[in-house]
Amino acid sequence: MPFPAVHPALDRALLNKGYAEPTPVQAAVLEGEHADRDLLVSAQTGSGKTVAFGLAAAPTLLGDKPVFGPGGAPLCLAIAPTRELAMQVAAELQWLYADAGAKIATCVGGMDARREARALGFGVHIVVGTPGRLKDHIDRGNLDLSALKVAVLDEADEMLDMGFREDLEFILDQAPAERRTLLFSATIAREIATLAKRYQKDAVRIDATDKTRQHADIEYRAYRIAPNEIEHAVVNTLRWFEAPRAMVFCSTRDSVRHLQSSLLERGFSTVSLSGEMGQRERTDALQSLRDGRARVCVATDVAARGLDLPDLGLVIHAELPMNRAGLLHRSGRTGRAGKKGVSVMLVPHSRRRKAERLMDEAGVDAVWSGAPTFDEIRKADEDRLLSPSHFEAEVSDEDMVVAKRMIAERTPDEIAAALVRLLRKEQPAPEELSDPGADRGPAKRDRTVRNDDGTTAQPWPGERLGADDVVWFRLDVGRNRNADPKWLIPLICRIGGISKPQIGAIRTFPEETRFEIAKTHEKAFRDAVAASKEEVKITPSEAPTPGSMKAGRFAGKPRREDGDRPFKKPPFKRAEGGEGDARPPFKKKPWAPKADGAHAGGDKPYAKKPFKPKPGFKKDGFKGKPKG
Repeated sequence: MPFPAVHPALDRALLNKGYAEPTPVQAAVLEGEHADRDLLVSAQTGSGKTVAFGLAAAPTLLGDKPVFGPGGAPLCLAIAPTRELAMQVAAELQWLYADAGAKIATCVGGMDARREARALGFGVHIVVGTPGRLKDHIDRGNLDLSALKVAVLDEADEMLDMGFREDLEFILDQAPAERRTLLFSATIAREIATLAKRYQKDAVRIDATDKTRQHADIEYRAYRIAPNEIEHAVVNTLRWFEAPRAMVFCSTRDSVRHLQSSLLERGFSTVSLSGEMGQRERTDALQSLRDGRARVCVATDVAARGLDLPDLGLVIHAELPMNRAGLLHRSGRTGRAGKKGVSVMLVPHSRRRKAERLMDEAGVDAVWSGAPTFDEIRKADEDRLLSPSHFEAEVSDEDMVVAKRMIAERTPDEIAAALVRLLRKEQPAPEELSDPGADRGPAKRDRTVRNDDGTTAQPWPGERLGADDVVWFRLDVGRNRNADPKWLIPLICRIGGISKPQIGAIRTFPEETRFEIAKTHEKAFRDAVAASKEEVKITPSEAPTPGSMKAGRFAGKPRREDGDRPFKKPPFKRAEGGEGDARPPFKKKPWAPKADGAHAGGDKPYAKKPFKPKPGFKKDGFKGKPKG
């Protein structure tokens, strides 16, 4: 259905922008009975919430007036959790209200506060900002909310999670009580409901989340990788999809810096986003993505909320998100506004259970496989090179002159070889990767995991491995350093990029530990161990001999001259007749005083001594109990 008429200026803006039909959340807020009422809206990411609350606020802000009057105290206040989202909201409202003559100012952390104060002093109609900076301007007297008609809280759940509750309450308390309050959130948790109950009056509850189509435009994939091959897996994933723009998410700032440097070295045009960057740096990075100067953005979760980048077709989780909301918001950067996208999770062995739990909680059904290999990427490059789109493009006369000259001077084989060489030179080289376990089954028996071809993944072999199915390795930690399988097994799994079922028997000695590894994972285990930076060392070894364990138990203990251990019991000797003990029977000796003169009187040491009064002692005798 087409957009309902809201206001002539906004209708023209939507038409010029190419908006033909409203999204579900936009259609819901524009229903006639919702005009001039408070709204409590839940909608998934990428559903067009910014345009929705911009349209919903228009009747209150403009009424019957064709354009805004002179700027003064703001009429509308939009609050967003992050700087990037606030700047994006301001940009969306700028084109939506352009024909209406709206003056829009931003108040976000990291920007020049004095310049923001001057803009507020000149008069505005709409202010967009983050909670902390808005509160600061109110405290300084730069922001007057006495004329406010509409207050918008975008991504309210995120703002509460980030600890902005007190700032939000302070800001809303400064606004007139008769204002409209539009609250938008991905989920309506208890804290959101409490906030709405306090600051909204008779709010209309709108649930625009379509749980059946929440992931319809996003294809989820999970790649099995070794823990030491995360960077290589990111490179191969970027090369496999060749998306116009991609985002790679990491958990920490250090990981962002390291991965961005690695991708730059490999030839990817890459920018980064993290909390330690200044606002200007972050704005420049986003602009580089929007205008095509950069193709890959490596970011922390600061970029997981609300950002809308054009042609973002790929999201890579280099490190798993913390929770379900993180997974949905990260993945929600792609597959927006009806466009298709791909979300790829890189899952080491040790993180398999967490990945499955996250997808279960989020209702995501991912396709499990190994990461794209070197040969697969090369084959895909050949197919892309022969794509009809390269040959159907129009050729200028100048290019045709050069092409004819090349045909005249060179053979077709030479021209084709030069073209292939030039194209491959511009593309980063893929990496060699190993699939750490194509036969791995689900961590939970009731979950069905499928391979690329749709077949059910086979479970791993049991814990017991035959003698011909294993190889032995040595770890330089033994009983003398409190070696225990409870922490040895996780250590081996982390260093070697394997899981518990690939570990067989473990033999612990005083100075070392020997263990079995399944032959099917020997090569990957050796490579991971060689690349490990752990202090402990793992090296190939031979199987322990039958007596090595027994001998090692007493290593370093002194022996008696006859070769026996010092605590060894003497052998049992029988009497000459063959029965009984040859040793004489035990006889109790009578007590006698010691030869050194102690207890010379012959009394036993515990005998009762006669009473001897101390000097000054006077015995009066007992005269009975005192009276009174």
